Amino acid sequence: MLIGRHSFIRQSKLSDVAGRIDYISNPKRQEYLYATYQTEGVTPEFWKNLARENQLDFKTSGSAGKCIEGREFIIALPESFVQYRADDVVRLFTESFHKRYGVECSAALHHNKAKTNYHIHLVFSERKMLEQPEVKIATRNMFYDEQGKHRRTKKEVLDEQGNLRAGCSIIPKGEVYESHIFTKKDEWFKNKAFTKEVKELFTDTINRYVKEESEKLSVFQQGGVYLATKKIGKNNPKTEEIKADNAARQEWNRTVDVALVEGVPEEDILKIKQEKITDKTLQSIKTHGWLPDMFSQIIRGAKDFLQEVIFKFKLPPKPVPKIDLQEWKDMQKVMEKLQKKSQEIKHIQQEIHSLKKQLSETRGVFKGKERKSLERKIEQAEKSEKRMHTNMEQIAKAAGYPDVQSFAKVYYKSKKLVQEYNEELKEWKDQTEQKKKKPLVQPKKASVLEKLHQYQQEGRQQPKRSVKEKSMDRER
Repeated sequence: MLIGRHSFIRQSKLSDVAGRIDYISNPKRQEYLYATYQTEGVTPEFWKNLARENQLDFKTSGSAGKCIEGREFIIALPESFVQYRADDVVRLFTESFHKRYGVECSAALHHNKAKTNYHIHLVFSERKMLEQPEVKIATRNMFYDEQGKHRRTKKEVLDEQGNLRAGCSIIPKGEVYESHIFTKKDEWFKNKAFTKEVKELFTDTINRYVKEESEKLSVFQQGGVYLATKKIGKNNPKTEEIKADNAARQEWNRTVDVALVEGVPEEDILKIKQEKITDKTLQSIKTHGWLPDMFSQIIRGAKDFLQEVIFKFKLPPKPVPKIDLQEWKDMQKVMEKLQKKSQEIKHIQQEIHSLKKQLSETRGVFKGKERKSLERKIEQAEKSEKRMHTNMEQIAKAAGYPDVQSFAKVYYKSKKLVQEYNEELKEWKDQTEQKKKKPLVQPKKASVLEKLHQYQQEGRQQPKRSVKEKSMDRER
């Protein structure tokens, strides 16, 4: 897929925070545990006390479900980070989070068993320690029912025989009936905007320390032209279903790259995505419920429709700039390479379409050999198509852009500026015969150059993408 690689940063809720921290930081439970780190305020009893207070508040609230004792971020790192000291890596990410949000954290740096996923587990508290604990002393006997709720009279916690009901309790006068060593939970940590903010924080941190431009990551842009792929977790019973779903999404994303290179406006691609994928999926769910196979069919139908748009789309003729801008010439060369590849991809996509049609029409018990031959040709053609997409990605990255989309944006903005400049230059030459022969000052050249450089810098920088959010959703 030609879109730039997306960071994988996922948040999850923890119902057993102390147990989770032991699991991620215990060498006996982790085969590839490289380093652990905890912020200064984490004492040996911190997480147990936090869990206890969360559980008491949860019981008092009468809420259903499980008590959330803490939260965790899993941060996937580029494999090149193994070159750095493990202690420094885990400290860097943990302290950057701690300094911004002021809550205590425990973290561990791991590899998975296959050593293909270098990652950090960062567990954090939603509460802060109080400077002075709050302790409440009973001024009279206090009565609590089975749910931990306070009752005004003793009668309300007794059974018909006058005995204390199981699960009820009495706090005698003069004893502590309530104490707090933590603040209330910070509601910001439940907000999707918080998860988005943290993803951007960690993605920027990763990008500051990668050594190769090609390793730079971006936060997946929800609502953009691409579809996010899903992470397949360990022992996931729906692995095959997710693989098939991801394959359909990748077909759409590759087709989007071709559409962008061919000059199809992003607004048109977004409209097709909305009408042919989002709207149809919602209608399908409303009518039939969630059907994974149906969703893949909807995506492929949208991809076929977008391909038709690409086939019919005509680019306006390329302007020949009269100004000597080496940057523009270099961009033209890159675009020519991408357009050549996109033409080859369109040709092979048409060939695949034709072969699949032949295959669907080749039926009968004596057609087995012919069908196998067609299937081999389709497989070879699809491999060739993927190789061409990989070549497109390499072309964009070699020019210093994170993906085809970023390059296309800069290219068409720059193209418009060059056209404007040529019109200004022609008007200026018509007005001044003397400057036709030896122009001394060319109008607005500096401003055009300045804008062109600005667009190139924007395109080469890490694009900031809004996330509505899917976890990490990797959105890869």
